[in-house]
Amino acid sequence: MNLVPVNIDAIVIGQPLPCALRDESGVLLANKGYMVGSRQDLEIMVGKRSQIYIDFNQSDNFRRAYVNRLNNLVLEDRALGQIADVQISPYDGKQTPAAEAEVSDEPDWLDLQTQAHAMLRDTRSNTFLPRLARLQAELDRHGLRNPDGTLFALIHLAGSEVRQYSATHAMLVSVMCCIAARDVLKWPTEQINTLSCAALTMNIGMTELQDRLALQKTPLSAEQIRLIDSHAARSVDLLQEMGVSNEAWLEAVLHHRAKTPGPLSGRSEGKRMARLIQRADMFAARLSPRASRVPETPSSAMQSCYFDENRQIDEAGAALIKAVGIYSPGTFVKLSTQEIAVVIKRGLNTTMPKVAVLINRQGMPTGEPIVRDTSLSEFRIVASVPHRDVKVTQSLKRLLPLTRQATERPW
Repeated sequence: MNLVPVNIDAIVIGQPLPCALRDESGVLLANKGYMVGSRQDLEIMVGKRSQIYIDFNQSDNFRRAYVNRLNNLVLEDRALGQIADVQISPYDGKQTPAAEAEVSDEPDWLDLQTQAHAMLRDTRSNTFLPRLARLQAELDRHGLRNPDGTLFALIHLAGSEVRQYSATHAMLVSVMCCIAARDVLKWPTEQINTLSCAALTMNIGMTELQDRLALQKTPLSAEQIRLIDSHAARSVDLLQEMGVSNEAWLEAVLHHRAKTPGPLSGRSEGKRMARLIQRADMFAARLSPRASRVPETPSSAMQSCYFDENRQIDEAGAALIKAVGIYSPGTFVKLSTQEIAVVIKRGLNTTMPKVAVLINRQGMPTGEPIVRDTSLSEFRIVASVPHRDVKVTQSLKRLLPLTRQATERPW
């Protein structure tokens, strides 16, 4: 039996285990399908062990959390809270400088998605705030080092599935807001960090409901509508219970659904954040698929946040479009050559990004992506293409390197 370590934080409370959990010697701790009912149950299961494992042959079931895990953690006689606090993850900063650089250059987006999913569902844990701080720091680091790659990964995840919807949605909104606040609105770093945390936690009062609704095919019930309408206040209550006292953060969460058109000047710090989050929230929600509806095209979703409730240009929405582009990294477009491409880098103009052709003019996969610059007249964009209409299987590992350095290739 080939055992591999698993991330304890990624074990979702209240859901069946996708495969059996074992200790270092292979002794069975919990069978596949066992439902961990609470953090206390998980603590009892782990006991004084510093690590738990799964059989490598079953690791595909856990791949979203544990692929390429490099665990060197050996903590004896530690409580579960301490284990969760140091985060069994390659992002702990416990690497050598070379390994840390490698991790930073090649983030495991599926792992970050799973970390966010577990964190947002475990709001009673006293490790919530440290885990949120780590996630926010990771997103900030990747957003600074490779904003195109960060947008690409999150928009790809948002458009390709409905599982873990709330986590993906929160990360995408957070990254979009931070890029706009930093590069366009020129907000100070401390304010941007607060904005990021507010965006990540805006829906924490309805995380489980949000995930269920992404899979629900029937219309909303009256009770669901009530819970949606009241979730902002519940989110604030939960955050205060877990120790959040930052007034701007709490105010941004409380008002993130408010429809308040008009300029950002004259508003409080929290309400300025709330308006930017509201615009990004609208875009990301329209972009993502649901069981009950198909997503809008990226350009349509982006343009919907450009105009406010009075059909005037919205300052926050315009900042978002200027920051991430009408054709954002990770979205699909059709070129004047009749080729289908995925956007890999933003251009100097919001409508002229660099793209990688995946389907040629005959409708066949290209094999290797072919980079085009859509600022050139022969490769101009003629339409957005919905994610569902692109039948070529995409790999983040294959395409993400193109977001770092895109060099034009011959026709």
